[in-house]
Amino acid sequence: MSKRLLIVHHTPSPHCHEMFDAVVSGATDPDITGVEVLRRPALTVSPVEMLEADGYLLGSPVNLGYVSGALKHAFDQSYYQLLDATKGRPFGVWLHGNEGTEGAQRALAGITGGLGWEPVAQTVIVSGKPTKDDLESCWNLGATVAAQLME
Repeated sequence: MSKRLLIVHHTPSPHCHEMFDAVVSGATDPDITGVEVLRRPALTVSPVEMLEADGYLLGSPVNLGYVSGALKHAFDQSYYQLLDATKGRPFGVWLHGNEGTEGAQRALAGITGGLGWEPVAQTVIVSGKPTKDDLESCWNLGATVAAQLME
């Protein structure tokens, strides 16, 4: 039985979308086997999809020093269903923002910490147009979290 990696993202800009594509590419690398990768926009992901996932990749722009309202909404609608049921699950984060990314990181640390999720990769933070190195970091993030789910 394969494990399920859920990518919950809000990618409203071309820069965010570039990062998302790199994360997906890493998570779906052919060398990673036994992992089903689901991609869901943050505004449409269901609590059941979040509950059934074995690991998570979370992507968001940083707006006014906070994660996007869309990603916050995904957690608002599922937090209590996930509480206790998803402790210890691996996750990783990528953020795109020009300033105030600390607030977004703090918010996600609070949410995921409250759920008991385990960070398995360093958060990728990009300002402006993603460079080749930034996109490589996104690819590595996707691959690292997906590889955590391999048996």
